[in-house]
Amino acid sequence: MKKFISWNVNGIRACVKKGFVDSFNSLDADIFCIQESKLQEGQIELELDGYHQYWNYAEKKGYSGTAVFSKQEPISVTYGIGSDEHDSEGRAITLEFDDFYFVNVYVPNAQEELKRLSFRMKWEDTFREHLLELDKKKPVVFCGDLNVAHKEIDLKNPKPNVGRPGFSDEEREKFSTLLDSGFTDTFRHFYPDLEGAYSWWTYRFNARANNAGWRIDYFCVSNRISDKLLDAKIHADIYGSDHCPVEITIDI
Repeated sequence: MKKFISWNVNGIRACVKKGFVDSFNSLDADIFCIQESKLQEGQIELELDGYHQYWNYAEKKGYSGTAVFSKQEPISVTYGIGSDEHDSEGRAITLEFDDFYFVNVYVPNAQEELKRLSFRMKWEDTFREHLLELDKKKPVVFCGDLNVAHKEIDLKNPKPNVGRPGFSDEEREKFSTLLDSGFTDTFRHFYPDLEGAYSWWTYRFNARANNAGWRIDYFCVSNRISDKLLDAKIHADIYGSDHCPVEITIDI
């Protein structure tokens, strides 16, 4: 059995000051990944005993970025999704293990008035192709901040947010297409009708205290290993970011 954790930390240096290492140690994951690290190489030294560390930095300072911390050393590690247009922002890391691929991703935000939607749509197609190429070789586990609430159940106030970033028809349809291409949304696999399960809350309007959130952080797996899933969790009680960690346990 393995435990995997994903967390958009919204700036790892800030999150460290809010107890990141304590949360990291208490969760004791086999693989722990973060998104939105918001730093460059050499700007932090994280002492995480027993873990191999892999970082992908954005060229733009203080922006985006991902990292994976793994107890087991992978066979190989690749950065990005094989696209010059999309790989300057440190958004993806792929680890290869004996029996599966593990992908950590921070999907681009469509931004206000959907001004980056066309970039996002191209990203979605390229990322899906990346996953499907991996899936031809071994089953895939992928996770991260996907910046989309898939269904109305996945956010507190769906009606006023229709067409807004993260809940546009285009973004939701791309996620449906991704799942339809052979992947399982692990949380909904276990809890198809559970309401009020969110992973991100705006810092405004006391949103977290009122649980007025969105579920935009996911673990997905190749359909052919969905029967190996043991559980999925959202750790809404863990603070340090405007997102909380999400988790799966899997017999892999």
